[in-house]
Amino acid sequence: MMRTHRFLRLAVLGLTLAYTAPTMAQSFEGLDLAGQSKKKKKGSSAKKKTSSKRGKGKAAPAEDTADTSSDTTASPEVAPTPPAVNPATPPMTATPAATPAPVKPAQPAQSGGGLGLDLTGDNDKPPAPTMTFDAVDVSGKTADRQRLDAAISLFKADEYEKAAMASHELLGDAKLQGLHTEARYVLAKSLYRMGLYHSSLGEFSKILAAGPSTKFFKTSLEWLFFISRKTQNETVILDEIARYANYEFPEKFRNEFRYLLARYHFVRGRALDQVGQTENADKSFEEVKRLALSIPRTDTFYPRAKYLEGLAFFRNGTRNKDAASKRGNTDVLASVEAMKEVVRLTRPMAGRTGEQAKLDKSLRELAFMQLARTHYGMQQNRFSIFYLNKVERGNTQWLEALFESSWANYRIGQYEQALGNLITLSSPFFREEYFPEALILKAVIYYENCRYRESNLILQDFERTYLPVHDELDSLVKKNMDASEYYTVLADVQKKNKDGLEKNGTDVLLERILRLALTDQDLKKTNDSILELEGEMDLFANKGDTFKYSELTKQLLEGLKVQRTSLISKAGIMAKGKLETELGALKLLLANGLRIKFETTTKEKEFLEEQLKAGGRTAIVKKYKYSVAVADDQLYWPYEGEYWRDELGTYQYTMTKGCIERDTANRNIQSAGAM
Repeated sequence: MMRTHRFLRLAVLGLTLAYTAPTMAQSFEGLDLAGQSKKKKKGSSAKKKTSSKRGKGKAAPAEDTADTSSDTTASPEVAPTPPAVNPATPPMTATPAATPAPVKPAQPAQSGGGLGLDLTGDNDKPPAPTMTFDAVDVSGKTADRQRLDAAISLFKADEYEKAAMASHELLGDAKLQGLHTEARYVLAKSLYRMGLYHSSLGEFSKILAAGPSTKFFKTSLEWLFFISRKTQNETVILDEIARYANYEFPEKFRNEFRYLLARYHFVRGRALDQVGQTENADKSFEEVKRLALSIPRTDTFYPRAKYLEGLAFFRNGTRNKDAASKRGNTDVLASVEAMKEVVRLTRPMAGRTGEQAKLDKSLRELAFMQLARTHYGMQQNRFSIFYLNKVERGNTQWLEALFESSWANYRIGQYEQALGNLITLSSPFFREEYFPEALILKAVIYYENCRYRESNLILQDFERTYLPVHDELDSLVKKNMDASEYYTVLADVQKKNKDGLEKNGTDVLLERILRLALTDQDLKKTNDSILELEGEMDLFANKGDTFKYSELTKQLLEGLKVQRTSLISKAGIMAKGKLETELGALKLLLANGLRIKFETTTKEKEFLEEQLKAGGRTAIVKKYKYSVAVADDQLYWPYEGEYWRDELGTYQYTMTKGCIERDTANRNIQSAGAM
C-alpha cells in the first residue's frame, strides 16, 4: 500500500512539473499582471525593446505624413510584452474584455517527506491566469480594420493594383460603412500612382462631395492640385475647385488655388459674353481681377494671374471700337501695363527649373502677342511690329506673329516686308496651316500697286483653295446634327491621321476644317482631354490580368465612358460654334475677294482705256528704284522659288514696279492716324 501511495505521489509530481514548466511559446511570469511582472521589470527591459520592435513590424503602417496628422484612431493600452516571444505567435495585447478567468491550480497530495519540493514558493499571490488563444484579438483591431490596414500596406509597398482592389472590396461591403471614406481615399491614391488620373479624380470628388466634416476632406483638396498638373487640360478640375471656393485651402496651395479660380472665372466670363449675358460676364471678370490682386508678386503663379488680369482689362477697354478712344481708355492702358509686368517677370533667369522656364517662355510669348494686338487696335502699328518681332522664330506663336505683322507692315506701307512674311506662310513646310486671309492681303497689296493682273491671279488661287472648304463647312452646318456628331466628324479625321490611312478629297477638306476648328484654344484643350481619357482607357489593357478583369476595372471604365460622353457633347457644341463662326468669316473673305476682283477689273479696264486714248504711250505702272543692301549681320541671297528652313521668316519681297509715287522700295511711311 505504501509503495502504491508513493507511486501516485510521483505521478502527480510529474504532471505538476510538466504543467508549470515554461516553454518558448509563453511565459507565465510575463503574463502575471499583478505582481511578478513588477519584480522582473528591471531585468527584462532589453527583451521588451526587442519585443516592441517585433510588435511594430506587425502593426498596420501609418498613412502618409500629410494624411495621418488628424486621421489616426486611439487604440487601447497594451499590457507589458512577454520577455520571450515565439516568432510563430503574433504579439499579444491584453484588454479588460479579453482577460480570461483564473483556473484553479491542482493541489498536490499532502506528504511530510517525499522529494521535499515546495511548489508554492514564497509568493502567496494567486497563480497567473492561463491563456486562451482563440479568445484574444492578436492586434487590438477588428478583422475589418485589419483588412483596410492590409490595403494601406500594399499601397506603401508600391503594389497599387492590389491596394486598389483591396480597397474596392471594402467599399462593396455595406456593413463597413465606417471604413468606406478611408478605403476610397486609398483607392483614389492608388489610381493616381497607376497613372489613371481621371479615375482618381472621380474617387476624390466622391470624398469631397461628402462635405468638410469628412475625415480626408482637406487632403483630398490637395490631391486636386496634383491631378491638375498631370492632366493636359487643367479646366477639367476647375469646376471641382470652384465648387469648394468658400473653404480654406492649405497654405502651400492657396495661391495656386486663387490662380485656378481666376482662370475658372475668366473662362466662365468669356462663355457668358458669347451668349450675350454681359452683366454676368462683368461680374466674372471683376472676380478675375480681385483674385489676381490677392496673389503675392513673388509667387510663381503671380505672372499667370497677372496675364489673366490684363486680358480682363483688355476686354473691358475694347468695347469702344474707335482707335482714338482706345488710346485714352484707362482699361486699355491698364491692360498694357499688366502685360509689360508679365514680360518683366518672365525674363529668362538662371536657377529656374526646366519646367518653370518652359512655362515662363510660353507666357512671355503670349504677353508679347497681346501687347502687339492692343497697339494694333489703337493703330500704333510700329509698336505692334516691335512686339511681334519679339516672338522667337519657331515658337508656338511664331506663324501667327508673322501673319499679324504682315497686316501691320501693310498699314504703314512696308509692302515688301509684308509680302516676305507671306512667302514664309505659303511655304511647303506650313501647307497644312490655315491662313486664308493671307491671300486676300497679298491681292490687296498688288491691287494698291496697280498690279491688277497679279491681283486677279491671286484671287483665283484663293477661290480654288477655299471655296471647296466653304462648301463643305456650309454642308456640315446645314445638317443640323447633334452637337456630339460634329465632334465625331472631326474625331474621324484625327483617327485617320493617327493611323496613317489613305484620305480622299473630302477627307483632305475635313482635315483643313479640323485644323481650323482646333485654332480655338478651348476646343483644343477639350479635345486633348478626350484623347487623354481614351488613352487612360487603353492603359487598362496593360495592367495585370487580375486587375484588368476585375469588377473595379469594369466600374472605372464605365465612369470614364460617362466622362468621355460629357466632354464629347461639350466639344461638339464648341466645334459647331467654331465652324459656324469660321463659315461666316470665310463667307466674308470670299465676298471681299469678289469685291477686290470687281475693283481690280474696273481699274484694269480704266487703265486700258487710258492707254488707248493716249495711243499706248501712257504707262501707269512704273519701275521702282530698289536696293539689295542688307545689314552687316545679314547676307543677301536671291529667292528663286526654293525654300530652306533656315531662311524661313527672313524673306523680303522686292516690289520692282507699281503706280505709287515713291523714290525707292521699302518706304517708311505712316499716316498721322497710324501713330
